[in-house]
Amino acid sequence: MATDRIAERFARLREEGRTGLLPYVTAGFPDMEATLEVVPALAEAGADIVELGVPFSDPLADGPTIQEASFHALGNGVTLEGCLGLVERLRERGETVPLVPFSYYNPILHYGLETFARRASECGADGVLVPDLPPDEAGPLRDACAPYGIHLIPLLAPTSTDARIRLACQAASGFVYCVSLTGVTGARDSLPEGVFDFLARVRRHTDLPLAVGFGVSKREHVESIGAAAQAAAVGSALIRVLQESPRDRLVEKAGRFVLELRGVPVP
Repeated sequence: MATDRIAERFARLREEGRTGLLPYVTAGFPDMEATLEVVPALAEAGADIVELGVPFSDPLADGPTIQEASFHALGNGVTLEGCLGLVERLRERGETVPLVPFSYYNPILHYGLETFARRASECGADGVLVPDLPPDEAGPLRDACAPYGIHLIPLLAPTSTDARIRLACQAASGFVYCVSLTGVTGARDSLPEGVFDFLARVRRHTDLPLAVGFGVSKREHVESIGAAAQAAAVGSALIRVLQESPRDRLVEKAGRFVLELRGVPVP
């Protein structure tokens, strides 16, 4: 049985008593070589799991920042296969941080469910997040992924009913991604009201780690989330750092941003 890097990472977080960090980067933005350089920098700075965004033409959950990065990556010719190849290249270079592709369902369905699961496992991916795949339609992909040890990680929103939360959690694997707000991705100044009530509702249905994403952008958010969840996912704020950084300083700026999220003093 292959090592379960996600379970091991959350076990380490429990032992160390800290909140995990799950940064998101769009694969191929600003180019694939940049992603190959940035991911190890994120891991070295303290990222616990890295989400690799698979660019898609109709990203219903993405706000303008990630949409712009995905549009750029699509223009570079980035595909789902290219993203899996990116995972493979990172593993070949010795990267051990858990890697989770974040893809809409259409590219996976077109690729082939069993083919995707097998290829993801061969490349060294640890799970997959599919924001537009509801729990009652996730069975075929879950069944394809399970034999290969690929976690199908559900996403839940504050609007999810208790019945939907229960359904998603019954089949959940790896961790549960809790969307903090009703809306698309994007950095916010403060966490939405009601997020902790939402987390309490989810916690009643699962013992798996909970990660909170959408709108998370600063150290104060990570600290608040740590009171009720095990990890904070940060996407748009990091993509914005990459957008605003010169190409020759991407790695430095990305690493500094993760250090700041961890509360590590940065000179």
